Amino acid sequence: MKRRLALKLLAGSTAASFTSPLPPFAAALSRHRPRSFVLSSQDHALLDDMQRRGCLYFAEQASPTTGQVLDRAAAANTDGKPDAHRFSSIAATGFGLTALCIADHRGYQPHQQVLSQVRRTLNYHATTLPHQHGFFSHFNDPDTGEPLPDSEISSIDTALLMCGVLTARAHFHRDSEIVSAATLLYERVDWPWMLNGGQTFSMGRAPKSGFLKARWDRYCELMMIYLLALGSPTHPIPSECWDAWSRPPMHYAGFDYISFTDPLFVHQYSHAWFDFRNKRDRFADYFQNSTLATQAHQAFCLSLGAPYDSDYWGISASDSQHGYTAWGGPPGFGGIDGSVVPSATAGSLPFLPAACLRVQRSLRQRFGKQAYRRYGFCDALCPASSWFNPDVLGIDLGISVLMAENLRTGFVWDTFSRNPEVAVAFRRAGFRPN
Repeated sequence: MKRRLALKLLAGSTAASFTSPLPPFAAALSRHRPRSFVLSSQDHALLDDMQRRGCLYFAEQASPTTGQVLDRAAAANTDGKPDAHRFSSIAATGFGLTALCIADHRGYQPHQQVLSQVRRTLNYHATTLPHQHGFFSHFNDPDTGEPLPDSEISSIDTALLMCGVLTARAHFHRDSEIVSAATLLYERVDWPWMLNGGQTFSMGRAPKSGFLKARWDRYCELMMIYLLALGSPTHPIPSECWDAWSRPPMHYAGFDYISFTDPLFVHQYSHAWFDFRNKRDRFADYFQNSTLATQAHQAFCLSLGAPYDSDYWGISASDSQHGYTAWGGPPGFGGIDGSVVPSATAGSLPFLPAACLRVQRSLRQRFGKQAYRRYGFCDALCPASSWFNPDVLGIDLGISVLMAENLRTGFVWDTFSRNPEVAVAFRRAGFRPN
């Protein structure tokens, strides 16, 4: 059902008391961070160019009236005009809100332009875009907000949006309009409703058949949903829900970590916003876990032999020559055909910086004319087949931009952590400093 909420209803909400400084729990943890990887000037230049191009996507490929970001666009775009692909992704919009904060922080785009786009995006999503209990449809018409046929109300994609919403609230904390809209969006999400009577989240709700049977009940990118829900000041879930999802052990090539047969991105997405460094719950150090998963993935790719080597590896869910594919390893799955996905190593930059930077640099040097254009890398490439994906994807550009910034400065981690709900969530989940 389409709902419209006036921002004036926010009078007296917690938005008025939102402040920017790091909460005590987060501040204490920030004093115990590991020594940063030392980037060379050439590393910074490489990442800066990639980030600038990626941020441009989120400025140009967003509806000028709603702020919704297109799911994908042509890699060969040369003029910045809106792409012919006319459907937006709520997840890409969440990445986009965070990328706009990076663009403002780095001066990639004029401050007033970024500010106006963030206001427009948040206001539209707060007052006009259809939702159910605060959850949004995965794919929508970018201009009308009409959900695409059979598009589910998505728990994970709404969570990705909320991560961007809270990043914008913290970065633009002096703008009362942004703070009010962002607070409305986050505080109206009815997280217990999406539990659908259980202790783990449903993956969503179909327009005709109701809640999906599949649940977020096994380690993957799900951590953000549970932490956002644990920290909610209006609709929190019980702390026991954090313990309810399984953490399967993986053993590969001497690496022991939590995982399953999943694409590499599952070890990246929650880490784009939530800073898991120097902390752990009773189960794991999740930052170290993602580092081990990245090392295991590198070893798996190299075990495949040519064309994979130290300059050419990294496979995650992406486009392929035969359509969108959830592929990767270990163990191998998805019909790996010699392709690489640039966002696989870009999204793991904070975990394995030297090795991932080496791939990013090599891909640009060897295949830049075909694979690296207005918005950065195309989504995937298979040079042996002379195939370079004709599209870029918003979520893959997004994870690349955010994790590059976290490697360089920790800006996204630090900004997101200024939301007081983040420290509450970590505490309720049982995290403690290492």
